[in-house]
Amino acid sequence: MTQILDAALELFGEQGYRAVSTNAIAARAGISPGSLYQFFPNKEAIAEALSMRLVESFRAAHASAFERTDLAEIGLDELVDAVIDPLVAFNVAHPGAKALFADTDMPAGLAEGTRPLQAALLGRVDSVIGVRAPQLSAADRSRSALVAVQIVRAMTGAIVAAGEQDRAALVAETKRALRGYLAELETT
Repeated sequence: MTQILDAALELFGEQGYRAVSTNAIAARAGISPGSLYQFFPNKEAIAEALSMRLVESFRAAHASAFERTDLAEIGLDELVDAVIDPLVAFNVAHPGAKALFADTDMPAGLAEGTRPLQAALLGRVDSVIGVRAPQLSAADRSRSALVAVQIVRAMTGAIVAAGEQDRAALVAETKRALRGYLAELETT
């Protein structure tokens, strides 16, 4: 079963959820389609099992990103590093996770399962912005949190797909964009 989930995660990362078939997953896992169906009745069941497996890792990455109690006091560079590095590490270690957690064309049932994680991430970013830019209204803070999350989300696919050297450059550019955006909020 692990090899099926690993194969599915790789393929979802390479091609996206919709483009991947159960036959492709079976081929990548090195098993027959019939063997795959002994464990999973369809692709959605595979994605659901994979999502459940990744949820704990995703939660750990979120916790690591926001576990520091001094996020309001540290410099902006250190803040961005503390938040971005664990999230990038998670996505690099699980390249198909973005297809499961952030893909807009996921089946409703699967998308629903990841909403609490997405809401928690957005809430944490909102809280950090609130502490660092207390002059913002609640609406402005929420909108700013959404923009900050979307900056990172938009770059995640390119970061994961890049080679080691290009990945470091893309992470640095993502951090630069995020720092610029957050610095503007702090001085508004």
